Amino acid sequence: MEKFQAIVVRQQDEIVSYDVEQVSLEDLSAGEVLIKVAYSSINYKDSLAVTPKAGVINTYPMIPGIDLSGVVVSSEDEDFVEGQEVLVTGFDMGMGHTGGFAEYARIQSNWIIPLPEGLSMRNAMIYGTAGFTAALSIQSLEKMGMNHENNPKILVTGASGGVGSIALQLLQKAGYQNIATLIRKDYQKEFVEKLGAHHIVQTDEIHAASGKLLAKQQYDYVIDTVGGEVTTDLLPQLAYGGSMTLCGNAGGINIQATVLPFILRGINLLGIDSVQYPHEARFQIWNRFALEWDIAEQAHVTEISLQEVKSTIEEIQQGRHVGRTIINMNV
Repeated sequence: MEKFQAIVVRQQDEIVSYDVEQVSLEDLSAGEVLIKVAYSSINYKDSLAVTPKAGVINTYPMIPGIDLSGVVVSSEDEDFVEGQEVLVTGFDMGMGHTGGFAEYARIQSNWIIPLPEGLSMRNAMIYGTAGFTAALSIQSLEKMGMNHENNPKILVTGASGGVGSIALQLLQKAGYQNIATLIRKDYQKEFVEKLGAHHIVQTDEIHAASGKLLAKQQYDYVIDTVGGEVTTDLLPQLAYGGSMTLCGNAGGINIQATVLPFILRGINLLGIDSVQYPHEARFQIWNRFALEWDIAEQAHVTEISLQEVKSTIEEIQQGRHVGRTIINMNV
């Protein structure tokens, strides 16, 4: 096979650089299935992959990209056949195993999900890891009692980002009518309102309770995509028996908490991991995206080429990126 295009991240001394390069199959990690990539998507984690000392990439050089959808070219596993449409998110892809920011990827078969009927390769990447994480967050809260019939007050933090924007739309699709969103900048207000937010909360309102062991009970359920001080200040504001999911660290990896909200209000803090989530349970989530969670047509999506990846990652690093961005390998 002739050479093909991929984003390659390299490190020399303490300097990390990345750009589009010509690579070959020999540059790909080992795996049973060779996939011609149709689409990938850009997540916050992908921006960390090209950041020095972020701890995302395990070895250099590396092709990043924690998501992909595409068509099987060849397979050593009888469960996958030439021409089959598939998707992959998470596991070690784009970190220790060459990932989706390339025209071809070679993947371990036990990481691969057959594309569910009714879900296109493009729409699968509109959701990607961000959507998968949002879905896991909502599913976890529903297991803790969240139900639209009870009209709970729900807060989504980081609502203009990938996980938050998809979570907001999934909640609206499911019939929830009391959704608040946390934003940092005024220009994000119009964006989240278009996605279905019923109330807008600014960060200074959240931080007004900073330092309080117990604050006014504001929210029944929270989907926190930010972490850090936001998590710290929201825990004392959860209502009795309330639950919060935590899936992100854009606001920092440290939280400060006391036991009081947990033992006096019986709240729950639920960690969300989309990387090592069991393979056998993944298809159920993706099947829901093909059916009752189909919000792809309403999602805020920007479609770019591989050559435009750097500018999008810069937007994420500067806090200017909104919604979802997918990479079309055919443009």
